[in-house]
Amino acid sequence: MTPITIYDIAKEANVSVATVSRVLNDTAPVRASTREKIMSIIEKHQFQPNAQARSLIKKETGTIAIILPDITNPFFPEVFWGAENEARGLGYTFFLCNTAGDYNRESEYLSILREKRVDGIIFLGGRINMQVCPDDMAQELIDMGKRMPIVLVNGNIAKGGFHRVYTDEGAGAALAAEHLLELGHRDIAFVGGLKELSTTMVKVRAVQKKLREHGLEIPKERQLLGSFSIDDGKREMSKLLDRDNPPTAVICVNDNTAIGAIKSTIEHGLSIPQDISIVGYDDTPLASAVIPELTTVSQNTYQLGKQAVDVLHELINQGKPKKQIILQPELIVRQSTGPAAR
Repeated sequence: MTPITIYDIAKEANVSVATVSRVLNDTAPVRASTREKIMSIIEKHQFQPNAQARSLIKKETGTIAIILPDITNPFFPEVFWGAENEARGLGYTFFLCNTAGDYNRESEYLSILREKRVDGIIFLGGRINMQVCPDDMAQELIDMGKRMPIVLVNGNIAKGGFHRVYTDEGAGAALAAEHLLELGHRDIAFVGGLKELSTTMVKVRAVQKKLREHGLEIPKERQLLGSFSIDDGKREMSKLLDRDNPPTAVICVNDNTAIGAIKSTIEHGLSIPQDISIVGYDDTPLASAVIPELTTVSQNTYQLGKQAVDVLHELINQGKPKKQIILQPELIVRQSTGPAAR
């Protein structure tokens, strides 16, 4: 039996497809007798419009996409959690795109999402976190933004004109540095991240600025960048600890690298925070699960996701949300920091 369509309903009721659409979606007044007639036919055929039909009727799919670089990094699922809960409350479903840090895969997903006609995109990481994004990659996203609303989270494309929701990551790094200075630390290192990414370098610069206010700085040999994983944190921390005169405190680019740094410190027979203090960044669930519990900086990840969906929803509905929403970070002091060893 051939499934009945909205066109069949309109033909049987002797009305336009637009009139059936108005009844289904309650988007405009329809004469009571006409509405009753259409509803009677709908009930007779037990008609339920599928997603594709609804998208043709409303010019919307009810689907939004989120593009992120690494689903295994706890920061991104935390943002997604806030976004998904807010999106469900607004009637959207999600298309999750994990690029695994591959810029080509980002481009593939952008093409797929254009074909799928999603209502909008939330974009995290990848090209929007590059200190200098290649022109072709930037233009690809700008062109996509002309087709559908895009909201950037914790990143930017120069001259792209995108709406953005982000945490002041530099302010968070400065909070971490100030905390260590107040504990008497003067020999501080920085571990993790990539120099090509703004999310790393904005933190490095903010820490350096705060230290210079106190006549201090992190020398180049104590800026051990690498990547964002636990293994990277462990490896780079080991390099620090294998040298003479290791630092008394370390600021890590994220919680993953901080946990790797903790592992290395313990394996070197040192105590945290008695011998060395360690600060993470992001306040992911791992931060309170590790022993000692990790002092870190909260990016308000749930709110990042929630606010991004709210902005995107407003754009989808032709609203005019603020161009930038900036969230303030918060220092979360736990067990991994203490007074500098004398």
